[in-house]
Amino acid sequence: MPIERWSDTVIVAHLADDPQFTEDLESLDAMTGAKGKAAHAVLDFAAVHFINSSNLAKLLKLRTRMIKTDRRLMLCNIPTPVWGTFLVTGLDKVFNFSDNVPTSLATIQIA
Repeated sequence: MPIERWSDTVIVAHLADDPQFTEDLESLDAMTGAKGKAAHAVLDFAAVHFINSSNLAKLLKLRTRMIKTDRRLMLCNIPTPVWGTFLVTGLDKVFNFSDNVPTSLATIQIA
């Protein structure tokens, strides 16, 4: 499974294109939302080549829940075509991005 528990409070998800993308987000949602086990999440987009409106809606839902549980959501390794989708939709101003997984993990630990 491309989702790993990096620590007790951080989960790293190495995402892939649909249909795996949707399944990974649903698994991540369940893992980060468990009562008493809310965790920060790092989403690695290195293997994602496209993203659709349904994927964006799931990401926004996950972001909202993460905010409500006072957890951080970091997106990293965004390929150019996917980054274009974030730019066109204005979501580049909504999500937190970093260059890679280690930088995302450091950002979460510092915050």
